[in-house]
Amino acid sequence: MKVTIYHNPRCSKSRAALELLRERGIEPQIIEYLHAPPDAATIKQLLRKLGMKPRELLRKSELAFRELDLADASKSDADLINAMASHPALIERPIVIVDDKAVVGRPPELILELLA
Repeated sequence: MKVTIYHNPRCSKSRAALELLRERGIEPQIIEYLHAPPDAATIKQLLRKLGMKPRELLRKSELAFRELDLADASKSDADLINAMASHPALIERPIVIVDDKAVVGRPPELILELLA
């Protein structure tokens, strides 16, 4: 089982998710996505694994969300994906991937479903 976490060490939910994995003896591949942002193609893959639409993965509380007017319903999926690629703080976190499935660990206990 290959486990990857898109992690922000400053986020309490992200830290809790990483701790939850480690408590179960899992040392995931850690991607600090703010320092190594995923490109648009990677975000599309993540969305497929998550079963989500781009708008669902956006952090609406981020300043970039308002500055880029991402609440505008006329913004296309491509617009939203490109915004996340350019401004990775817009990506909801943490994202944990196990094989070909993923979940946003909010709350972190949602990760347990992937590990079952």
